[in-house]
Amino acid sequence: MVERQRLNCRKFVGINNSYKLAMGSKDIISEIKQLRKDRNAIILAHYYQIPEIQDIADYVGDSLGLAQQAANTNADMIVFAGVHFMAETAKILNPDKLVVLPDMNAGCSLADSCPPQAFDQFLKQYPDHLVISYINCSAAVKTMSDLICTSGNAVQLVEALPKDQKIVFAPDKNLGAYINQITGREMVLWDGTCEVHDILSTEAIIQMKIENPDAELIAHPECKATVLALADFIGSTTALLAYTSKSKAKKFIVATETGILHQMQRNSPEKSFLIVPSDKTCHCNDCPYMKLNTIEKLYLALKNGQPAIELPAEVLDKAIKPIQKMLSMSLELGLIK
Repeated sequence: MVERQRLNCRKFVGINNSYKLAMGSKDIISEIKQLRKDRNAIILAHYYQIPEIQDIADYVGDSLGLAQQAANTNADMIVFAGVHFMAETAKILNPDKLVVLPDMNAGCSLADSCPPQAFDQFLKQYPDHLVISYINCSAAVKTMSDLICTSGNAVQLVEALPKDQKIVFAPDKNLGAYINQITGREMVLWDGTCEVHDILSTEAIIQMKIENPDAELIAHPECKATVLALADFIGSTTALLAYTSKSKAKKFIVATETGILHQMQRNSPEKSFLIVPSDKTCHCNDCPYMKLNTIEKLYLALKNGQPAIELPAEVLDKAIKPIQKMLSMSLELGLIK
């Protein structure tokens, strides 16, 4: 079971278990299914979304899987249940399709930590460097990049490059440092972090390990190096999910966002999962941006075709190149099919 001591951990959303709109008696789930069919729409959801959205989505995954799905969809409309940079990526891959985000305020602390103008000035110090940007960045930063990566393919993409290739990596310094450690590279790192992962403390984890000596610690590479040093397994969200399914362990301490526990529990109902808390007030680690999306907002976005993601043609033309390079390299390396 998912172990939590507080039932109000999901403090960012109010879930109505009957899935009824407050304005009437419509069954939201049935309405969403009908609208999805009528509009030839696809619902893509990140693992960090609330369980109700994950359950109604056509595809649930991490950034790499979501990008691949967005690139291959035949739908006329993409409802992206995630955060802004993810919906932007879907629009870049589908400039002629309608891409909507249930809540336009669903941003990303990591993307915000790399302002485009500041990054542009930073890159002027390294004119001979290849620029690799983690997909968790704005469309504007993607236009300044030579290659995009995700946590699921970053190490393999970097290792596929010539050993003497000079590289700037942005925006997550924790992921960049992890890649440097694994590959032996000396990439120049932009000083950015994800507040959801960077906040996790070694003290809290050590105490959890003492209290649960039979549990394995699994961690996302966006965590600090001190946290990763304690981990039994490090990987992307999808890799963490796969590991818990295959591992013989029956209990896991999970150092990432709370939303992934829904899929872990579905895949391994006989196992226990303890999330590393963001603070001492609750047993959760929710991304406030991810949790802005609700089932009601998803319904309204699908119904109204708003709020829609719009990007300038110049941005679309430039940003697509490093994303396509990521997808083509991932295909060549056998990371995607």
